[in-house]
Amino acid sequence: MDKLEYTVVRSKRKTVSIRITEKGAVEVRAPLYLADDRIHRFVVSKENWIRKHLQNRKAPDCPPFTEAELRALAHKALEVIPGRVAYFAPRVGVTYGRITIRNQKTRWGSCSTKGNLNFNCLLMLAPPEVLDYVVIHELCHRKEMNHSAGFWAAVERIYPEYKAARTWLKQNGAGLIARLGR
Repeated sequence: MDKLEYTVVRSKRKTVSIRITEKGAVEVRAPLYLADDRIHRFVVSKENWIRKHLQNRKAPDCPPFTEAELRALAHKALEVIPGRVAYFAPRVGVTYGRITIRNQKTRWGSCSTKGNLNFNCLLMLAPPEVLDYVVIHELCHRKEMNHSAGFWAAVERIYPEYKAARTWLKQNGAGLIARLGR
């Protein structure tokens, strides 16, 4: 097996994270004070995850989306997602601001502190229950802007089977995102 190469980016953060860049490089983000050997042990512990995600990035099964396909997905998302948000918001017990549709390489959705919601147009290629999970996930951020136990309890209260949707995204999401090309 090839030696795993990575770069370390240090900052005033408290945790260690790994990300695969658009060019397929492994980037480790770490606190300023964390020793190199601890960072290396962390990377080794995540090696299977890293290799799986690198493989998904390098070998998409399908050609990149065309601009026309992305426009069609975005148009469909604008027709579908606001209705799902409107349906789930009262069940979660929150309000929301603007809804924006994008074709992002790193996120399925996001929620700003002002309550604006962003969703990836590629969700139109996911099963409906996966779309609902992402909508519920972002709406629950209106209550908790973190991924604490309280946040996940709120998600589970609305969608008890959310773990299956998360698994689908983990298994299939990278292949969809790889088709964004660029």
